[in-house]
Amino acid sequence: MALIKQTVVVLVTLSVVSTWIPVSESAKTDKPLIVARKDDIPYIKCQVCEKVASQLYRQAQKKQDQISPQKISEYQVIEIAENVCNLKKEEADWIMKLDIMEQGDKLELIEQDTEGQCNSECKTIEQTCQQVMDYVDTDVAEYIYTTKPQIDLLVKHLCKDLTNSCTKKPPPVPKNRMPGEPFVPKPSKEVEMEKIMRSMEGMPGAPGMKMYSREDLMGMNNFGNEDAEDEDDEDEQFPSNMGKVLREKQDMKDDWKQKIFEGIKSTAEALKRHTNIVSKQIQKWWKGIRAAPAKKNSKTGKSEL
Repeated sequence: MALIKQTVVVLVTLSVVSTWIPVSESAKTDKPLIVARKDDIPYIKCQVCEKVASQLYRQAQKKQDQISPQKISEYQVIEIAENVCNLKKEEADWIMKLDIMEQGDKLELIEQDTEGQCNSECKTIEQTCQQVMDYVDTDVAEYIYTTKPQIDLLVKHLCKDLTNSCTKKPPPVPKNRMPGEPFVPKPSKEVEMEKIMRSMEGMPGAPGMKMYSREDLMGMNNFGNEDAEDEDDEDEQFPSNMGKVLREKQDMKDDWKQKIFEGIKSTAEALKRHTNIVSKQIQKWWKGIRAAPAKKNSKTGKSEL
């Protein structure tokens, strides 16, 4: 009976604790979600395929020069092929230098001197690249590693043999197509910081690090204050404000601990009272069952007398 009481108390207490644990909301931004323009993919697929082949050739050559006199391994070539269409990887930085421009009834990929902000056009090129390399990344990597082709042969093999990206002429662009956003160069400092952050991925003590632009930060809810004072005043108040924030955070944490403790304590007391009542009822019922045969035997004995 004691074991049953303890088990019931533990199970119910755990369920109560789970309802007391606070869930914090992540920072939200009003920045619209940037998505690829899938309707544009057929008009640029062949050009993207040619760009990908060129990048595979150049990056494999660059890797070979970096590790010379050692020879580039097949695994290293496969790694380039797997990452060349992933904007989160360095191998796909070439995508951010491309601008999609409408020229007559065609869309042309124009390479810029610097990287630009990744908007819908950037996402469209990335998704087109992924469609080209889908299921053929290891095949093209093996071809590069074993045959070491020139760039024109690599373009033909990827865009006409392994895929049908350039087997037919792209369709004309509709006249009512909505123009894309203009190419916006990315500040050089931001480019450098992104490379630093990317190089720190996977390092101990820096999990899930992300860099936000000034616009991202200002767009977050409850970020900043339009009536804030000058920067000098903010710098002077920073230590005291930080201390206040930390104290409030600690007080909030202590409040939650106290609430959880009180919730567990009150629940345990209520369960204990309820268990005692049930236990007494069970004991009373059991005594009644045991007393019934004794009464029956006593009546039988009197009748015999």
